[in-house]
Amino acid sequence: MPCGTVPQSKSRGHSGAKPFRVSCAAENRRYPSVTGLRRARPGPNQLASAVLPYRQVNIEEKDVPRWSVMTRIARRVPLPEPYRISIPAGWFSMGSDLGRAEESPVHRVWVDSFAMAATQVTVEEYARFLDAIGNMPPPNWGDPNLSHPRQPVVAVSWFDAAAYCAWLSSMTGSHYRLPTEAEWERAARGGAEGMLFPWGNEPPTSRPAYLTRWKTGPEPVGQSQPNAYGLFDMCENVHEWCSDWYEANYYAVSPDRNPQGPERGKRKASRGGSWRHQIRISRCSARSSIPPEFKYADYGFRVVCDETR
Repeated sequence: MPCGTVPQSKSRGHSGAKPFRVSCAAENRRYPSVTGLRRARPGPNQLASAVLPYRQVNIEEKDVPRWSVMTRIARRVPLPEPYRISIPAGWFSMGSDLGRAEESPVHRVWVDSFAMAATQVTVEEYARFLDAIGNMPPPNWGDPNLSHPRQPVVAVSWFDAAAYCAWLSSMTGSHYRLPTEAEWERAARGGAEGMLFPWGNEPPTSRPAYLTRWKTGPEPVGQSQPNAYGLFDMCENVHEWCSDWYEANYYAVSPDRNPQGPERGKRKASRGGSWRHQIRISRCSARSSIPPEFKYADYGFRVVCDETR
């Protein structure tokens, strides 16, 4: 395959793997690798639980796909998979009658079990992907406010995020992908019903150090209190891409089991507040969207993984 082409990961209800193109213009230009990243400075409210375990996957030469342009370092070092939290299958009430029009009507939705990464994809994790594929880094890659290893990677398009999921799937044998809106909201709620935020109904200004956080960029992941499922930074830090196409009126026609979003559209759905938005911490039901090719400095993502049924 040509440079920058990766196999598309499978989604529910689809068979086969179709390649899609990932831009790698000016591929010979050098970019920062993992070893070139500066060390993270833990924030004052960092928790001991922020140091998350990793599942190690040893990569042998024969296991590296032909399309992957791996560096010698990437071949030697075991690939760490994200620390995953299992989200049980079940029904939940999706949406809100207290939010914006696109969050209604509230409707009951069943979501199959899945596993979600405990944190947003970090600069360090994304650097391994860049080293492996040979793609150019996103904008702001060298910005000192956005580039230490434990910060979430930002300014990635939806296509960049999907390519990362496909690469991670190929390297590990697990099926990684972006979450659907329904999966993201179920995970953010932490198994509770009817609450506005992951912690309850108290306003974001009640959170520790709220007024002093996010001055120049997102925080290193895993510093704030996790939700009831053990997920960090849900509804905050960076907007997170979802797999769905966005439609404001989708809830009126959404299926009640594993909704995947509209079949087509012009904007991709995203969830959560962000460090530079006026809404730093969003409600669990809040929806947002931008065109999939956009690369904003407050947009990142986290991955989910299909569990064996």
